[in-house]
Amino acid sequence: MQRPLIAFSLLFATLLAGSARGAEGDDAMLAYLDDAAGRYGSLARAIWEKAEVGYQEYDSSGLLQDALVESGFSVATGVADIPTAFIASYGEGGPVIALLAEFDALPGITQTDSPQREPRDDVNAGHACGHHLFGAGSVAAAVAIKQWLEKNSVPGTVRLYGTPAEEGGSGKVYMVRAGLFDDVDAVLSWHPSDRNAANPATSLANKSAKFRYRGISSHAAVAPERGRSSLDAVEAMNYMVNMMREHVPQETRIHYVITRGGSAPNVVPDDAEVFYYLRHPRRDVLEGLWDRVMDVAEAAALGTGTELEYEVIHGNFNKLPNETLSAIMHANLVRVGGVQYSEEEADFARRLRDSLEDAEALAGSESRVDPMQFEQGMGSTDVGDVSWMAPTTEMRAATWVPGTAPHSWQAIASGGTSIGTKGMLVAAKTLALTAAELYESPEALSAARNEFVDRRGEDFDYTPLLGDRDPPLDYRK
Repeated sequence: MQRPLIAFSLLFATLLAGSARGAEGDDAMLAYLDDAAGRYGSLARAIWEKAEVGYQEYDSSGLLQDALVESGFSVATGVADIPTAFIASYGEGGPVIALLAEFDALPGITQTDSPQREPRDDVNAGHACGHHLFGAGSVAAAVAIKQWLEKNSVPGTVRLYGTPAEEGGSGKVYMVRAGLFDDVDAVLSWHPSDRNAANPATSLANKSAKFRYRGISSHAAVAPERGRSSLDAVEAMNYMVNMMREHVPQETRIHYVITRGGSAPNVVPDDAEVFYYLRHPRRDVLEGLWDRVMDVAEAAALGTGTELEYEVIHGNFNKLPNETLSAIMHANLVRVGGVQYSEEEADFARRLRDSLEDAEALAGSESRVDPMQFEQGMGSTDVGDVSWMAPTTEMRAATWVPGTAPHSWQAIASGGTSIGTKGMLVAAKTLALTAAELYESPEALSAARNEFVDRRGEDFDYTPLLGDRDPPLDYRK
């Protein structure tokens, strides 16, 4: 059941606290981030150029780690048995405020920083979800927070988690499973977007697997009776799952792609594979739906005389919203404000909007902050598992021309320009101000923890949806 939004009195008190904090010297953090905009913009652009996919982000992860080490952080690498995962820390004791940093690109889509469609031929992936900005922006915020802790002699620890393979690899889930978030008091995150918002939000729980069928090859014309088609099994599974769609809760999302189906029509294929995603707002409902999909997969093997094996690739919890933290972050986002385009950036935006549907009505919205309201997201993220381990909130910043969809070439294009950098700085400033407020407000951290326990339940026992499998380090190879 959806809870009502946080009481107006608490939100009003938060806004007043944020205003008072500005008078106490937080402007130094904002000034640092403005002065260092070029540095972090260049860092984001370097990761954008590399466009490394999940669990292969060696250079991108290294660039972020180098920036943190240079700024005085201690860095532990290869955590949770993932070579590109890391944790950077500064400070001692509590409270422990954590930031998340992603840096993986999406395969199969490339684009230059042109406002017209112009694929790159030097890479096979692109930052269509803006994770180059995500990683660099969180690093910028972490450094600003470190400087603030030093200058003001405030006790506590700022910790940045370098989290690979968000796009279908569930990197954070393995880090959660390893207990790396067990002592965290609050998690602050953000994501590139075409708008500015800091809503208490949830997402869809998600589980995926590759279903592989083994059959018997034969000449499709001379001896078809001797063959057992693995492609038939894949098609039978897909047909039955598609019939299932009528008989599942309407919020369910099911999508698949046939990754192997044979090479020649005159050969009965003996090796075929289909890759499935299944989503629902509640993980307990998702698990029941997953059992039904498994029954279908086994039935397809039985009906076609083939053998089935499957590999769970990833599984993510739905995000657990925290209205207490969202209210604080929203107040700080309002204080920072949105993105102001230069004349050159405005011209870029006008030209890019020619490729978007109904985007003209959104022109100028990059400078505004959305009102705070509960949001049911229809995507999935491994931030969900983190949010069940510690109070977590997430904001969005307008790094893309308004009207741009994630996972699009337009997102890659905007994210490779100063438009992306400006949105990234909005996020970095908001994260830094929010963290500083939490360090000085044990009452807010206590309220966030109480809400977290109330939503999660006192008897919650974490069992990852992906089970005990090792990280799929080669899932993008």
